[in-house]
Amino acid sequence: MKDWYRICFLLIIGIYFSCNENHNGNQIAFSKNEIQIDGNPSDVSWQKVEWRQMNHKWLGPDIPKEDFQGKFKLLWDEDHLYVLAEIVDDTLIDINEDGLEFYWNDDCFEVFVDEDASGGEHTFNYNAFAYHLSLDNKVVDIGRDSIPHYYDHVKYVRKTEGNTSIWELSIDIYDDEYDMTPSYPKMKLSEHKEMGIAIAYCDNDHSEEREHFFGSMHIDGEDKNRTWKDASLFEKFVLAK
Repeated sequence: MKDWYRICFLLIIGIYFSCNENHNGNQIAFSKNEIQIDGNPSDVSWQKVEWRQMNHKWLGPDIPKEDFQGKFKLLWDEDHLYVLAEIVDDTLIDINEDGLEFYWNDDCFEVFVDEDASGGEHTFNYNAFAYHLSLDNKVVDIGRDSIPHYYDHVKYVRKTEGNTSIWELSIDIYDDEYDMTPSYPKMKLSEHKEMGIAIAYCDNDHSEEREHFFGSMHIDGEDKNRTWKDASLFEKFVLAK
């Protein structure tokens, strides 16, 4: 009987440390200093955060590193979620003049946010947001009316030098009851809050449709282009101090 209790105890300890290890690996650090959204990654807070890779191919054939490489960092404070990304892309394309049509076929940076990490379907609702950040400073997602809209939830600056672009952004966070009215209150963030997040990039090199889609996490199955409608695929992160 003592051996049985000992085995149970060891199993519980193993599960505890396993969960904590995964939990710690997906923490988002708190920024004690104000972050200037200027496309300059020299803020003190950014220097303390490790890069995360965007090396999972969700769509398209294999390509050389000269064509695409991506990495990102995350931070938070009470008012915003912050994202810093470095994208290597040898050709920047913006072929759709109307920013609300076929915006995913242009080069664009994407941030998916599930405020309460609840997962589930979010195609035509605000259970989660799928922000598409264009090269011409527009932010698009689909609303409850099944129509794409511009949103001012995300403030960002992109600075490009050669083949490398720095994207720096702050995101206002809203719950899933968001209704698009200007007076709808944004959320205050706090320590221990769990959020679902995915980061991605659409790559086009002169085609009518995007040629590649890269993301921040592995997705099972042949159809990996599902984050725009299924928040259950997002990674879960915890806000930490």
